[in-house]
Amino acid sequence: MTKGFMMKRSVLAMAVALAAPQVLANDDAKNDDMEHIQILSHYDKLRTEAGSATLLSEEQLAEFEYDDIHRILSSVPGVNIREEDGYGLRPNIGFRGVTPERSKKITIMEDGVLIGPAPYSAPAAYYFPVTTRMTAVEVFKGPAAIKHGPQSVAGALNLVTRAVPEFSEGAIDLATGSDGYSKAHAYFGSVVNNVGFLLEGVNLQADGFKDLDGGADTGFEKNDLLAKFNYKLQQGEFEHTFGLKLSYADELSNETYLGLTDADFDATPYRRYAASQPDNMDTKHTQVMFSHHLKFQDVSLTSRVYRNDYERAWLKLDGLTNTDATLSEILANPEDEQYQRLYQVISGTADSIADSGRPNYLSMGTNDREYFSQGIQVDGSAKFKLAGFDNTLSFGVRFHEDEIERKHFKETYGMRDGSAFNLGLDKVYTSQNTENTQAWSVYLEDKVTIDALTLGLGVRGELMDMAYQNNANADDWQNKTTRIWLPGMSGFYQLSEDSGILFGVHQGFSPASPQQSVDIEIEKSTNYEFGGRFNDGVTQLEVVSFFNDYSNLKESCGQSNCGALEVGREFNGGEAHVYGLEAQFSQRYPLNLQIDIPYGFVYTYTKGEFKNDRYTNFAQWGHVKSGDELPYLPEHQASFNIGVSAPDWRVSLAVKYVGSMSEAAGRSWDSSTDANAPNGSYNLVLEGKEVSAITTVDLSAVYELGKYGQVYAKVDNLLDETKIVSRRPYGARPGKPRQFTLGYKYSF
Repeated sequence: MTKGFMMKRSVLAMAVALAAPQVLANDDAKNDDMEHIQILSHYDKLRTEAGSATLLSEEQLAEFEYDDIHRILSSVPGVNIREEDGYGLRPNIGFRGVTPERSKKITIMEDGVLIGPAPYSAPAAYYFPVTTRMTAVEVFKGPAAIKHGPQSVAGALNLVTRAVPEFSEGAIDLATGSDGYSKAHAYFGSVVNNVGFLLEGVNLQADGFKDLDGGADTGFEKNDLLAKFNYKLQQGEFEHTFGLKLSYADELSNETYLGLTDADFDATPYRRYAASQPDNMDTKHTQVMFSHHLKFQDVSLTSRVYRNDYERAWLKLDGLTNTDATLSEILANPEDEQYQRLYQVISGTADSIADSGRPNYLSMGTNDREYFSQGIQVDGSAKFKLAGFDNTLSFGVRFHEDEIERKHFKETYGMRDGSAFNLGLDKVYTSQNTENTQAWSVYLEDKVTIDALTLGLGVRGELMDMAYQNNANADDWQNKTTRIWLPGMSGFYQLSEDSGILFGVHQGFSPASPQQSVDIEIEKSTNYEFGGRFNDGVTQLEVVSFFNDYSNLKESCGQSNCGALEVGREFNGGEAHVYGLEAQFSQRYPLNLQIDIPYGFVYTYTKGEFKNDRYTNFAQWGHVKSGDELPYLPEHQASFNIGVSAPDWRVSLAVKYVGSMSEAAGRSWDSSTDANAPNGSYNLVLEGKEVSAITTVDLSAVYELGKYGQVYAKVDNLLDETKIVSRRPYGARPGKPRQFTLGYKYSF
């Protein structure tokens, strides 16, 4: 069996980025990644770098042909996810216990450059790249994330696009499936007169798996276009590569924040209420990036200038008029007398105008926002000897600016005979503000090898100037400055040719938003990890324990987790502890000379709890007490992959288990009954609610047609599990039901 074949099935291929990542098949192969962005994929020998870093290669990504980043990350330990729409259009991803809400507590990059709409000013990732065009996915946790920020408590996620090829090559990928699913993906690249180029395009769409009252599409359509160009120049010992990257993406999705009551979910889990008929998301994203890579002997330097623009308008139900009840309260208590009629309007069984009393119209909010992020980034590395020891110095500096401009408004719709319609009244503008951040980031890390010990010492600095302006009130503004330095240390001690132990400690932090008062502290933690690795070329095993000690846990409100009136508000959670264990194992068993059985197992244990008593108005906390568990954090997660692989065909099975998790951490509180509470009260709507444990099974198969390409088939959610995956934003929500897909690939 070939080395490439072994790597194809390795669930534990790991990586540490020296700059921004790309895939290198093995250490001894010629460095043919045209963009000079390297990852070391040690599939046949022991990795000696410290820190937790996981690489999912192009072959692994193709195994199940996932379009959903949630499913892709199910084979990575230490990842906690809250599902929402079933397709992964709005990912909610966390690492090592941080809130998964809109992936705002992890650093998200594409080709090593920040890709979130406004990573500092408004880190909620409403834009996420199309994963089907990625050739690798990387996850960095612990000290391995010291090079990436601003979110450094949990770690970083990097998505790697296709490199410009050295020779002419291309491919097409066409697929169709249930619920109107279709995929059309193609690329072509070549080199002409020493100028390399790559053109790539993707169209994804589906009719949706939910049944909207009154009919209509509940699906989406996404387009993604990419163009890359590069030019190589050799000047003596200096190697230059100049690059240009252009990308465009858009999305139209009939998605909603509105879920179901528990009773309606039990009866018809894929129903959507009539009040969500107008809901629609419309987005556009563009990127321009210039890059230059310089290599001279053992010194490497990569410079980038980038600009991202993103605009979105999401029309969706915010609430009802003439009531103070929130949608969450209504759907949690539909039988209560005060909520019964409101529920009937939402579900379309009652009209907005009642026989008596004030009408309950639909308040439809369009969260219209424009973002930009831009910057200059330089990353470098140098190898040298000092006092007889081998050193590898990594360094980087980035100036980054990002901004969000909110132009939110509401329109009034009516409900009549089960149909929602616009009353034609004037728009009412709500949030009109701008948040801007200018930030300098620097990092420096030196790794020195002393006999069997590789020791790394590093520091990261984040120097931020933030500004907030209420565009409806010139006197409502705020400027603030944050300067923070985050040290880290990591190490690896090689016990034998096949095994070693790793350890590390680093400080992590998450910035507060520009508009928050000085009462809101930055989120800061001291993070520890300890573990070991084994790799004899056949069996791979890694076990890592971690402990994150928060001096302050911080949360922020978006409409998806708090409601329209709380957008932008932040809360201090005080001291908290998150600790756990990550384990992964992979092996392949040769059944005979033609057939192999590759298999792997990943397990994550995570425990997160508050270490103080605190009264808050945050929708997931309320009144928390020391020992209360963090919400949306399953204690146990596991995945098991097994396949049967022959030269011309492959069948793979993936089983994913996610344990139960609470929807809220604390309890409601009222100063009239609790002498220790501050004045006022707070009703924690989802108090005591939890998401049940769920097991999903995915199946895929591939058959090679030789020079005519390959056909593939897959079934997501083979057992058709139907359970509540979340009760946020408003009401119970299902995961994706069983979906069949049939596809064809051809490469040339």
